[in-house]
Amino acid sequence: MTGLTRRQFTTLVGAGAASLAAPTYLRAQGKPRVVVIGGGAGGATAAKYVAKDSNGAIDVTLVEDGDSFTTCFFSNLYLGGFRDLQSITHSYDQLVSAYGITKVTGRASAVDRAAKTVTMADGATLAYDRLILSPGIDMIWDSVPGYSQASAEIAPHAWQAGPQTELLKARLDAVADGETIVMVAPPNPYRCPPGPYERVSMMAHVLKAKGYTGAKIVVLDPKAKFSKQGLFQAGWEKHYPGMVEWYGPDIHGGIKTVDAAAGTVETDFDTFKGVLLNVIPAQKAGAIADGFADDSGFCPIDAASMRSTMDEAVFVIGDASIAGDMPKSGFSANSQAKIAAMNVRGDLTDSRVFPAKYSNTCWSLIETDDGVKVGAQYEPKDGKITSVASFISQTGEDAALRKATYEESIGWYSGIVSDMFG
Repeated sequence: MTGLTRRQFTTLVGAGAASLAAPTYLRAQGKPRVVVIGGGAGGATAAKYVAKDSNGAIDVTLVEDGDSFTTCFFSNLYLGGFRDLQSITHSYDQLVSAYGITKVTGRASAVDRAAKTVTMADGATLAYDRLILSPGIDMIWDSVPGYSQASAEIAPHAWQAGPQTELLKARLDAVADGETIVMVAPPNPYRCPPGPYERVSMMAHVLKAKGYTGAKIVVLDPKAKFSKQGLFQAGWEKHYPGMVEWYGPDIHGGIKTVDAAAGTVETDFDTFKGVLLNVIPAQKAGAIADGFADDSGFCPIDAASMRSTMDEAVFVIGDASIAGDMPKSGFSANSQAKIAAMNVRGDLTDSRVFPAKYSNTCWSLIETDDGVKVGAQYEPKDGKITSVASFISQTGEDAALRKATYEESIGWYSGIVSDMFG
């Protein structure tokens, strides 16, 4: 079995240069206007497909607060030493040059639904006929007692890729034999359900590769169970015996407080001390989407279109959305973006809109060439995005299959970043 080619990837999920210089933006006369906020797997894909498939009939502006984008997916492989940071960091140049997308580098601070405008942090405004929100996630800092945005500079969450990822890697690389890493895992729902446990695997890989025999990783989890639990725990026992200790809420009884400076996490069961704390708090939709979120902190959508249930001119995709059975993942965001783009084109150009079909796969690496996966196909049913077929790796698979699964993930990554960024 080999990795997916870019063409195979596009077939698999195909269903369904300007920067901010002044508060004035020149637009093609008479064209409907689409503004996309967020340049990740959802936003970049949506901007590309609206522009490409409308054949230039729609004026597309992509807003992202950065000149490049570092993917959160595959950032664990960077921590584990399987990738470098450059390999997971991507430019918007091709989207601008090949598809005529206007890239605005800056932060969107507010949406005026009545006026159909987006206000930028510098006071500039962007008018839209349709708005696609793909802002990812923000942290709910006080969801972990004692944790804060300032604490993240000592006890990094690294759940938004970039500087936090680099900080976590630097802290990981400094761990000595006999020392302990303590992770506080996030509660549901959160970005990339298997992600914390792949991260544990990659941390353990680094410690093992150094020949450490006394280092430990303690996981304090608010959840009684987690994605691919049997696969991860079997992998930890096989590859890292005695190194990983996972405590669910029935054991630790709840997080009472985190002291990042002291390196301690106090629970009802015990106080755990680590030379490195990796605290991943609860999450909500990125702040720009607050006006489209419900009490959960995430944004309800129409399952057939990814249209906000609060505003028919607005679509919400990716981690910020409440997408039924779909997990919050890069693959999910890419799949949802194509459905949203199709419906935006239908709204603005009367092009044909086909029934929505979504897909997702989440791969995880446990140790060198030991890859596992989980995934599903989805359709709108009974008002939500519903799984209609699913699969998961099994415990006890032979080494050749696990290696092939890892190679498949490498092909997928190559394919999705080509699909996102052109």
